Amino acid sequence: MATTKSSSSNDTPAAASPSSPLPDVTEVTIHPLVLLSATDHYHRVARGTRKRAVGVLLGSSSRGAVDATNSFAVPFEEDSKNSEVFYLDHNYLENMLAMFRKVHAKERVVGFYSTGPQIRSNDLRIFDLVKRFVPAGTITPPVFVIIDVRPGRESIPTTAYRVVEEVDSNVPAAAAASNKGGGAAEVRKTFAHVPSLIGAMEAEEVGVEHLLRDINDPTVSTVANLVKAKLSGLSTLTEKLVEMKDYLTAVSEGRMKPNAEIIANMQAIVNLLPNLNVEELVRSMLVKNNDMHMVIYLSALIRCVIALHDLVLNKIAYNEEVGDGLGDVIVKAKKAEKDDSGEEKKEEEDTKASKEKK
Repeated sequence: MATTKSSSSNDTPAAASPSSPLPDVTEVTIHPLVLLSATDHYHRVARGTRKRAVGVLLGSSSRGAVDATNSFAVPFEEDSKNSEVFYLDHNYLENMLAMFRKVHAKERVVGFYSTGPQIRSNDLRIFDLVKRFVPAGTITPPVFVIIDVRPGRESIPTTAYRVVEEVDSNVPAAAAASNKGGGAAEVRKTFAHVPSLIGAMEAEEVGVEHLLRDINDPTVSTVANLVKAKLSGLSTLTEKLVEMKDYLTAVSEGRMKPNAEIIANMQAIVNLLPNLNVEELVRSMLVKNNDMHMVIYLSALIRCVIALHDLVLNKIAYNEEVGDGLGDVIVKAKKAEKDDSGEEKKEEEDTKASKEKK
């Protein structure tokens, strides 16, 4: 399996570290067929509305690595006013699983997806429902993947989560007083981020390449594509930096518990940044930038001159081919006018001569 595009653990920072986690999920690989199916599902049932599409992920898992190779849509509805009310068709899910087992016996339920684009209160309850259809004896728990189908998203469109159990000591005072030990704690489930990536097998890569051939615009130059890719990368970088800032702000204000692993990754990222206060580095960057702009300016100037030259040559060729033909027509028209005027003069002379004879 070849990985086409990946994302490290740069998803939105997770909540507090769990105290009693379920078996760990190290990474989640999403195949192109899942992305196409989820996008088609969303455009069929939820496009232009505030609804979301929910489906089941099929694939395999090994040593904590989940590989989602296929999926299918599930009829799903939820009340916009009451978040506790939702509907998921169990019979449809069971029938679809039975048919998929006949075609792909090795594929099993590895989780579910949603078009989100954010986690909602019903997702934990949907997780419990989907978990019932996981084969018995499976060690790796199901995962939850949000597939963002919005066209304006620049980064990887998938965000994976696993369910963890964490101990919440912030319980009401009445519960703490009723406890003989003098304290109380509550174990609750929540979602934690898992690194996700987009992977494809050789046959899938060929299919994706054929699809991209129809999407690419041949009129757009290579330089324009490169500039667009640079802008997309900078936009994604800005999004991640704002995400880190929001997390650190939430931790400093006490709205989120600190995670040592996330903070260590942020510190490593900051340490890798170059020191831009060195005079030699600033000067070399300015010189390089000026050289690049000079090359761009000269290239644009040469391109304009060549375009004007081609326009002049085209005009000359047009005049040589079309202009001579028009000249011949004009000459023939003038000759015809002269012949007509000569005949008229002869007729006038004949009439005058006949009058004089009379």
